[in-house]
Amino acid sequence: MGLLQFLKSQFLCHLIICYVFLVSGLIVNLIQICTLPLWLVSKQLARKINIRLAYCIASQMVAALEWWSGTECTLYTDPKSYPLYGKENAIVVLNHSFEIDFLCGWTFCERFGVLGSSKVLAKKELAYVPVIGWMWYFLEIVFCKRKWEEDRTTVAQSLQKLRDYPENYWFLLYCEGTRFTPKKHQFSMQIAESKGLPKLKYHLLPRTKGFYVTVQNLRGTAAAIYDSTLNFRNNEVPTLLGILNGKKYHADLYVRRIPLESVPEDEAECAAWLHKLYQEKDGFQEQYAQTGRFPGPMVSPPRRPWSLINWLFWSCVVLYPLGLLIAQLLSSGSVLTIAAAVVVCSAVSVGIRWMIGQTEIDKSSNYGIKPAALNNN
Repeated sequence: MGLLQFLKSQFLCHLIICYVFLVSGLIVNLIQICTLPLWLVSKQLARKINIRLAYCIASQMVAALEWWSGTECTLYTDPKSYPLYGKENAIVVLNHSFEIDFLCGWTFCERFGVLGSSKVLAKKELAYVPVIGWMWYFLEIVFCKRKWEEDRTTVAQSLQKLRDYPENYWFLLYCEGTRFTPKKHQFSMQIAESKGLPKLKYHLLPRTKGFYVTVQNLRGTAAAIYDSTLNFRNNEVPTLLGILNGKKYHADLYVRRIPLESVPEDEAECAAWLHKLYQEKDGFQEQYAQTGRFPGPMVSPPRRPWSLINWLFWSCVVLYPLGLLIAQLLSSGSVLTIAAAVVVCSAVSVGIRWMIGQTEIDKSSNYGIKPAALNNN
């Protein structure tokens, strides 16, 4: 292990990275709150400002993946579609099998210049989480309660508000509704058998109602579906803790651009179309398992320096006063003051470990293994 890799594996480095993220994130949240009066004067200007503010937060996590861990990201796609990425609004249908699949999705958003403006369909509880959740609130992320009777209306209303959004965005959608686990997969395939649907090996059954509402409300706004299938080389099992430890992964993403007009407008036909799409996604994963690659030519979109520059900027902003405070504490020689600082640092480290733990697959929710899941397909 080299010196640099040794330093990356040290908890103190992890604590510094997370401290910069949390403190700078709260500062950005405060600035976002200050933009509230601007929404009454110029909604479009407020949106553009919040896009840049959201980038300040999200790009720090991308920088951890791209620059700290050095994870490589390879794209398999049609060369004719490649020039359109980042130049149009799109609905991105991504599989949900890994702890950091959301981060890989953000990475490709960053490489095509739409990270700050991109959206996701997220559970309502996340809106109350500081930093990420509050950032999403001002970014007009679409939240749902996972109660279809209520979500049908509220999700549609939120999507309609995006029709005049001032910049291009990708709407990331996990149609499986929850992260893949063997237990959830077993239950999902029992549903498939009961409904006479083909079984999937690498995915859960997609939840068609949310997809249908998204497509119908973004017609005329989004130009295409980006069917995206993610996997990692050498059977790697990536984790957020691994990223913090500086472990390098190799992500492969297969993307097909499908014009939105090719998706049926009838709800039943749209549902059948999505089920067929997931059967094809399953086939792509099977090919990857057998050959170690997806179909089509490979391209590696270049890393942009802005995520690293942003992280270095915020590091300077929040670490300088922290350094002064630590120096003052040490020079004071007060045992009580130093003990209090140690307690605070310990509490912060526990909180950080808890946040990281929420991304782990074995900590994922039981959504998808309840009888209610039958009602959302």
